[in-house]
Amino acid sequence: MNVLNLVSNEDARFFQQQRTVLERRGIECETMNPPGDHVAREDMTERTVSDYLKFVPQVVNESLDGYDLVHANYGLTAPMALAQLRLPVVLSLWGTDLMGEYGWLAKRCARHCDATIVMSEEMARELGQPCHVIPHGINMDRFAPRPKDEARAEVGWDPDARHVLFPYPPSQDVKNHPRAHRIVERASERVDADVELQVVYGVPHAEVATYMNAADALVLTSKREGSPNSVKEAMSCNLPVVSTDVGDVRDRLDGVSPSYVSDDDDELVDALVDVLADPRPSDGREEVRDISLDRMAERIEGVYESVL
Repeated sequence: MNVLNLVSNEDARFFQQQRTVLERRGIECETMNPPGDHVAREDMTERTVSDYLKFVPQVVNESLDGYDLVHANYGLTAPMALAQLRLPVVLSLWGTDLMGEYGWLAKRCARHCDATIVMSEEMARELGQPCHVIPHGINMDRFAPRPKDEARAEVGWDPDARHVLFPYPPSQDVKNHPRAHRIVERASERVDADVELQVVYGVPHAEVATYMNAADALVLTSKREGSPNSVKEAMSCNLPVVSTDVGDVRDRLDGVSPSYVSDDDDELVDALVDVLADPRPSDGREEVRDISLDRMAERIEGVYESVL
C-alpha cells in the first residue's frame, strides 16, 4: 500500500510515530507539507490562505504518482486532499482542528472524505457523523515506570521536593499555563514540603519519560484537547494526573488511582494536595495497554483497507 500523507506539522511527535509504525507494517508513506511556517514566532507569521492555495496544485500533481490513497492529517489539509479526484481520502482530526476556530471546515470536509478518524468519543460527538475513534498510540516500552530517585538524579531535580510536571510551552495559550501555575501555587501552601512546577518542553521525546518518572504528578489545565498523549504517557509511567475535563481524559482516567479530573479550581487544588501530601504511583499503566503504537497502526491500516 502506498499512501500520500498531507500534514500541517510534519514534526508533530505523534505523526512521526504514526508514520514509523505504519511503515513497519509495510505501508509506504510519502509526506507533503503546505508552504510556509507552521508555528508563529516573533520573526515570522503562521501560514496564510495563500500558502494553502499554493499547496493545491502541488498535491494534485503528486497524487498522480502511483498512490493508493491520500491521508489528510489535520483538518486544514483536507481541502487539498479532496482537490484531487482520483484517490480515496482518509481524514484524521487531531483536536484543535475540530474543536477550534476552523471546526466548521473540518466538519464540511469530513462529509466528502471516504473515512474520518478522530481521537476520542467527545470528538466523535462534536463531528456528528460516522467516523472511527482511534487515539494516538504510545510507546509503552519507552514510557515505563522506573525508580523516582534515579530519574531525579538524571534530570537534576531536588530529591526532597515535590515536583509537578507541566510538559508544554507556556506560550501555548490552549494549554493555559497561568492556570497550572495558580493551582500549583495554591496547593504548595497546604503541603509540608517544597513544591516546584516543572515546565518541560523542547527536550527529545526519549527524555520525556525520565521527567515523568521524576515527577510526583502531571498537571493538565488545557482549555481543549482531543486525546492528549501526555496523559496517556503519564499513565504508562504510573504517574498520577490532575487534569481539566477535556478530550477523552475523563474516560482514560476512569478508575485510575490516584488521578483526578475536574473543571473547578478548588477541586483541582484539593486533588493536587492529596497527591503531593502522600506521593505514590498510580495504577494507570494497565489502563493504556489497548492504545499501544502497534495497535493504533493496525486499526489505521484497517481504515485504509476499508476505503480501498
